[in-house]
Amino acid sequence: MLCPYCQQRGDRVVDSRETQQGRVIRRRRECLHCGRRRTTYERTEEVPRMVVKKGGRREPFERAKTMAGLMRACKKRPVSSRQMEEIVDAVESRLRESAEGEITSADIGALLMERLKHLDHVAYVRFASVYREYEDVQQFLEEIRDL
Repeated sequence: MLCPYCQQRGDRVVDSRETQQGRVIRRRRECLHCGRRRTTYERTEEVPRMVVKKGGRREPFERAKTMAGLMRACKKRPVSSRQMEEIVDAVESRLRESAEGEITSADIGALLMERLKHLDHVAYVRFASVYREYEDVQQFLEEIRDL
């Protein structure tokens, strides 16, 4: 695998840990050329899990897309990438538990909001404003009052 920093091959594993109840292996790697470290994840390939969108359309679940939404909500907030990873792990666990291998986008949003509500109120309100599609300031203020 190429180093994302110097584009050279060759690294060594500094640390390995199991996450998600042993379903994923997280490895810290150090480049033998530039010495910089990075994290890689090893997952077993599974049958694609599907997200059912508002209009009924289905699309494959994309972990990166969910993570990107969280990162936007948590930008410049005291929420670590590890905490965000744990939230996305919870979504993936719920999806794996689903008998049909499907989850609605509404369920994903609700799960993310529930986790953010306990983690960081500002990130929660940011995410809720997009997820709930607020159309005026009053709806926004009501959400803040509920906190």
